[in-house]
Amino acid sequence: MGRGFFIVLEGVDGAGKTTQAGLLADALGRRGYQVILTQEPSDGPTGRRIREYLNGPSRYLTPQEELALFMADRREHIERVIRPALKAGMIVISDRYYYSSAAYQGALGIDPEKILTEHQQFAPPPDLAFFFRLDPLTALARQRTKACQVSESPEYLEKVAAIYETFRGPFLHRVDAAGTPEEIHQKVLAITLKALENHRNRNN
Repeated sequence: MGRGFFIVLEGVDGAGKTTQAGLLADALGRRGYQVILTQEPSDGPTGRRIREYLNGPSRYLTPQEELALFMADRREHIERVIRPALKAGMIVISDRYYYSSAAYQGALGIDPEKILTEHQQFAPPPDLAFFFRLDPLTALARQRTKACQVSESPEYLEKVAAIYETFRGPFLHRVDAAGTPEEIHQKVLAITLKALENHRNRNN
């Protein structure tokens, strides 16, 4: 396929990103594509520190400190996983990317556009991005059903979701996440296969 292809899945916690990332990776793998499935926070040292912090009893960092930590992990993730895989011509599917920082830290008061601009200095843009739309109350209910630790308030997630709605680009696709996993997967897969075909034609 030549140059690799970078796919990002975004949305509030509980929207089904992780499930859809796995389904998409499996579907593309069955079609003969070389796929790497990854996530943020990453499994690197900074990513593990972030997970410990997020699963801890309190949020003691300022929004600016949180953003700096996420950006440090993202730099490591890009250099360790994303760039090498793209250079090798693989498809990279990432469960979260810099849009998460813009939305989540943006909802804490940092300018989302400033966050995106800072990432443009070092982070490769995705070729395709899916934003999964789901009512925050439904997302919180899903998290509780899965016995996940829930630390965000509905009001905060409303702000996060509103910021996600401001992002624009020809490669951004918004998907209703209220359907069944299989229904959503079929929509995501159809869009992805068409994007891959266009990518292949451009690079031939």
